[in-house]
Formats: sequence, C-alpha cells, structure tokens
Amino acid sequence: MAKAIFPRMEMAEIMSTLSGWGFPVSQPQLMHPTPEFVENVYFACLQQVTELNQESLKEPVQSALDAAQLEDRDLYTNALASSFMLYHITRLARAARVDDFNSKDLHQPERDRTLLILSAFINFIKFTEQFCETFVKDLRDRSAKLLVERDQLLQEVEDVEGAIEELQAKINEDEPRRVQLKDENDALRKKLFETKGLQVAALEEREKLKAENNDLIMRRKILNEEINSLTEAISRTNSRIVQSPERIRKTIATMSHTTMEDKKTVAMNEAKARDLQIKISVLLNIEKDIRGCVEQLQTIEREVKSLQLSQKQLAEVKDHLDDKKIERNELKMRQERVQKQLANAQEKLERAQKHAEDKKHASHRTIERLQREYDEMVLERKDNDKQVEELRGEANAVEEKMAEHLRASELELTELLAEYWKLRHETDVFMETLANKLNMRVTTE
Repeated sequence: MAKAIFPRMEMAEIMSTLSGWGFPVSQPQLMHPTPEFVENVYFACLQQVTELNQESLKEPVQSALDAAQLEDRDLYTNALASSFMLYHITRLARAARVDDFNSKDLHQPERDRTLLILSAFINFIKFTEQFCETFVKDLRDRSAKLLVERDQLLQEVEDVEGAIEELQAKINEDEPRRVQLKDENDALRKKLFETKGLQVAALEEREKLKAENNDLIMRRKILNEEINSLTEAISRTNSRIVQSPERIRKTIATMSHTTMEDKKTVAMNEAKARDLQIKISVLLNIEKDIRGCVEQLQTIEREVKSLQLSQKQLAEVKDHLDDKKIERNELKMRQERVQKQLANAQEKLERAQKHAEDKKHASHRTIERLQREYDEMVLERKDNDKQVEELRGEANAVEEKMAEHLRASELELTELLAEYWKLRHETDVFMETLANKLNMRVTTE
C-alpha cells in the first residue's frame, strides 16, 4: 500500500467525529470490523459529501433492471447494488487519496486498513467543510437561479404544448379538407391530361380546317376574278356581235347555272367558315378551362407545400418539446440533489451551533469556578503571607531545581517543535494534494 499523505487519526477521534455526524460507533466495532459495519460507516462518510445513501441507490438499481428486462431479477439485484456501492465509495476513496481501495475493503475488512481509510475519509470531509464554504454559497445561488430557470422552462414547455395542441387540432381539422383536395387534385390532373389530348387533336383539326379555309378563299378569289373577266369579255362580245335571243338565252342559262353552282360553293365555304369559327370559339373556351385547371393545380400545390411545411414545423416543435422535457427532468433531479445538500448543510450548521453553544456554557461554568477559586485564593493569600518568609529559603532551592527542570523542558520543547513542524509540513502537503485533486484553490493564512 502506498504511503499515506494525510495524518492518521486515533480511534477516539474517529469515534468522536462519527458520533458528531449522527453515526455512533463503539471501540469493539472498530477493533473487529464486519462487512455490514464498514458498509454503513463508509456510506455515512459518503453522505456527508454527496448526500448518497443505501436508499438513494435503490431507484437507479431498479431502473437499470427494468431497462435490461431480465427474467431472474433477484439474481442480479444484490450484485448490481454492490457494484453501485463500490463505485461511489471508490470515487470518495480516490478523492481522499486512497488509490488502492478495492472490494476487499468492503467484504473482508481489516482493522488497520479500515482505520486508515476512515482517517482519510474524515480528513477529506473536514477539509471540504473548512475550505469549501464559498463553493456551498455559490451552489446555493446556482440552486436559486436554477429554480427560476426551471419555472421559466416550465412556462415555455406549457406554451409549446399549447401551440402543439393548436397545430394538432388544426391539422385534424384540415385533414378531411386535405384528403378532399388531394382527390380533387387527382381528378383534375386526370381530366387535364384528357383535355390536353383533346386540345392537341382540336388544334390539329383547326390547322387542317384553317388550311382548307385558305384554299377555299383563294378559289373564291380566283372564281371572282374569272367571273369579272368573263363579264368583261361578254360585254365586249355583246358590243361586237348581233344580239341573238336564242344564243343569249342559252348563254344566260349557262351563266345562271354556273352562278348557282358558285353561290352554292360560296355558301358551303361560308358554312365551313362558320363551323370553323364555332370550333375556334370552343377551343378558346377549352383553353380558358385548361388555364383555370392549371391555376387550381398550382393553388393545390401551394396548399400541399404549406401543409408539408406545417407538418415539418410540427415535427421540429415535437423534437424541441422532447428536449425541453429532458432538460426539465434533469433540472428537477438537480434541484432535488441541491435541496438534499442544502438540508444536510443546514443540519450540519445546526449541529455546529449547538456544539458552539455547549462550549460557551462550559466555558462560562469554568470561568465561574475559576472566579470562586480565585476568591478562595485571595483569602488564603493572607495566611500565606506569613509563610512567605519561611518559604523564601525553600524558594531558592526550588529555583535551582526549576532552572534544571527548565533546561530539560526547553530540550523537550525543541524536540516537540521539530515534530510539530514536520507534522505541519505533511498536513500542508496533504491539503495541497487534495486541492489539486478537486481543482480548488487553497489560501494559506
């Protein structure tokens, strides 16, 4: 085992300190330690620093067993509890500079080893109580701030939960409308594709009819030009020839027949033109309907994108809510630990105040007793004055003896001072090592 860098405590000091912490022990228990005894006394020391005890470890053990979902839980309960206990006590031992602490110190304790570990624990706890007052004050301030922050977070969580409920209600309310819009969107898309096919066929037919109409217009123009040229030729011929009623009648009949056929052709072309105009109007109406369908599809797509964005925001809000719930649980656990530490600190303060009050009363009684003895000595002094002369002779002899005794006392005092400074140096080294281990700054007054 490594050499201890902390002062060894006497058995009486250990018993007094543990009794002051509310854990009285007897000398036989320290002389012959048992596993149950060392477990309880180590947990008493651990509770002074971390507020942990056997009861507080039961809940983590049950949580670990529940998470593992084991069949024979009784087989693992004691082993897991023992592992937790060994882990926390080992942490305290390492902080107290007992680096070789192991399970044998719990299950097969030895007297000297147990006294050494208790000395380390008690020195470490006294050190933390003496030099960590500022840390405790900061911890209380942080606890108050955490309480305020917890209240704010709880309010934020309530607001977020309300917003989530509103969004969920709105989503549930819009769900039938979304399904209906989706069905309408599918129907409109199908109808749009069908209309697109009809539009393509109508456009092809329109181009074909437009080409035929242009041909008919050209033919009509040509026929009108031919009629005009024939009319001029007839006029010129009539001016040159003698009018023959029979020939003229025949020519008129032929021209009338030709004119009737041209009129029929023109009427047919005009009917085709009217049909083409009607078809064009129908195609324009179809184009307007298609544009309306496209606008509706674009509106539906915008609504779908808005709905998807709302669902994404809802998922983000749910994740944020889960994070806030985890933070709230952590803050709640931290608050409980701080409250336990605060209650323990208050209990320690009350015990210290009570101890100081008892010392004050004892000092007052001692002063009264010394006052009475002083009064008695004043009365006896008058009688002793008569014996002073007789004692002067004896005093000279006594002074010589005192000189000899003083020289011996000075020599012994020198040895005691050397031992005291050696012990003081070892104590400073121990405190500095503990401060480095705990990342604390120790000021030497």
